[in-house]
Amino acid sequence: MYLITMFGNLLIILAVSSDPLLHTPMYFFLSNLSFVDICFTSTTVPNMLLNIQTRSKVITYEGCIAQMYCFLLFIQLDIFLLTVMAYDRFVAICHPLRYTVIMNPILCGLLVLISWVIVVFLFYCTGFGVYLSSATMHSSHSSATASVMYTVVTPMLNPFIYSMRNKDIKRALKKFLWKVSTKGKIVLVLKKCL
Repeated sequence: MYLITMFGNLLIILAVSSDPLLHTPMYFFLSNLSFVDICFTSTTVPNMLLNIQTRSKVITYEGCIAQMYCFLLFIQLDIFLLTVMAYDRFVAICHPLRYTVIMNPILCGLLVLISWVIVVFLFYCTGFGVYLSSATMHSSHSSATASVMYTVVTPMLNPFIYSMRNKDIKRALKKFLWKVSTKGKIVLVLKKCL
């Protein structure tokens, strides 16, 4: 599941960045969401996989704080980017003639930056205080299942939910994968010649 999450989100980023037709606000936000999903999943899953492999449940206090900080940062960024994407769709539907004027590159960059700033200043401090003040431990099976659902399954499904049903993304992915496979064939031919 972790590899599917990484590969799917990375493909979205590469497809959007390699296709000039996808350099629009909607796809800019989508590629940012994919990046945040990669970071979000990479915050907890590698350590979890190591713990499963070594059958160890130990984490240092500093490691726990760092992991918690990154986890809260990326989960809130995910939420704010989804909000910004909803605003983008609202403008596209309700103000189609003024869409390009309203959703200009400066505003798009500013919305992403504001998402980062709001997360750091508002939600991180609140979450940090709540996390440190909690003295109860939850070790139930249902709690672990819920954790896997929102830390692994949701970021894994985001590329499929937000882009695989989109004709422009499908076209860009086919184009990108064709370029990659063509370059791979050229490299193989060059290696055989040398």
